[in-house]
Amino acid sequence: MNPLTPMPFPETSFAFTLGLLLLAPMAIAGLALVNTGLGRSRSAAQSLLGSLVVISTAVIAFALVGSAIAAGTSSDHVLHLGGKAWNWAGAGPLFLRGFNSAGPRAQLTLLFELLSVALVALVPWGSGADRLRMPAGAVIAAIMGAVVFPLVAHWVWGGWLAQLGTNFSAGGGFFDGGGAAAIHALGGVSALAVVWIAGPRKGKFPREGLSTAMPGHNVVYVLLGCLIALVGWLAWNMAGSLLWLNAAPSGLVITAVNTLLSATAALVATFSVTRIRFGKPDASLCANGWLAGLVTSSACASVVSPVAALFTGMVAGIITPLLVELFELALSIDDPSGAISVHGAAGLWGLAAAGFFAPLEGQFVAQLIGVSTLLGIMLPLIYLIFWLVNRILVFRVDPDGERIGMDLHELGGNAYPEFVVHRDESYR
Repeated sequence: MNPLTPMPFPETSFAFTLGLLLLAPMAIAGLALVNTGLGRSRSAAQSLLGSLVVISTAVIAFALVGSAIAAGTSSDHVLHLGGKAWNWAGAGPLFLRGFNSAGPRAQLTLLFELLSVALVALVPWGSGADRLRMPAGAVIAAIMGAVVFPLVAHWVWGGWLAQLGTNFSAGGGFFDGGGAAAIHALGGVSALAVVWIAGPRKGKFPREGLSTAMPGHNVVYVLLGCLIALVGWLAWNMAGSLLWLNAAPSGLVITAVNTLLSATAALVATFSVTRIRFGKPDASLCANGWLAGLVTSSACASVVSPVAALFTGMVAGIITPLLVELFELALSIDDPSGAISVHGAAGLWGLAAAGFFAPLEGQFVAQLIGVSTLLGIMLPLIYLIFWLVNRILVFRVDPDGERIGMDLHELGGNAYPEFVVHRDESYR
């Protein structure tokens, strides 16, 4: 079923879904705070202003171009192979033409997608903290909004992945009610591409096999952002269930309960893991665990039992701090926000778990096909696009800009002018 196809949508459901979507931006605000707190103090203002810039750029790019690719219409681009129809791209109108006359469901769908593209743009921006230039962040966001996100959104929420059930009897087709694939896993692989291209912060890896700790400058921002994000995530998952999984309003309580259970189980698991490993719990990693649980819930909160939601959240909370350490120490990947683990790995795990625990035969196969698509098609494609763009517009700030901080270099002033900003030892 393509949710953009006109169909009855009761007025009460319209009002309820709209109310949920008006709360959903709390997830965006929370993530922006988390990204800022996990960065350096001399880049805090650039990080938060950059969040507004990348959100704005992604939303405009999607509204002008990307919405046409994401849309589902009778004139979609379809390939006929092996006797099956493969709906790979939408063919909607550019520049939101005809939006005023669209049906209630189509209007809500567009609003959901606009919020989704805003959130997905924040993920690579956080991973590039302290060295990614704001113009580069804006270009990355524009690419995500105009091409990358619309393609995946179309595949997942109406295209060939959603039609796996019809074409191949793979469960109910690919499930992604809250955007674990189209938002979080896609954002995670985009963050990985950005980090690979931009490279680590200077002084992060002084010698091979060694890593210098660069803790976030404000853990209060990070933890407050987690609490704010919870409100948005609850609304986000419930709205997604209504739009993409055709849930009845009476069935949304289980979605909210599973969202909360997944986040809390992940937090407890990360708290325990870091306390065992380090002797004391690590606040930043616990925040990452909390977010990983929320990301996992985006995939499975609407389709699994509460016990399964607890389990999936607990697994996400266990693997997140271990993956953060693995990426940093073993692979020399400098990801200040932990987005590759939090959004990428946890999103992929949630998608697989949704297939495993969903009470539909063949659903696990459909979910694995979606996961394979993200890793086998989108990751190489995104890396290639970003690599080419970096040849024209360099992602990374010059060494002097990194030394003095992104606030001074790009904004001409510090976020905290009353405090002395100390230089790193690596620059002396």
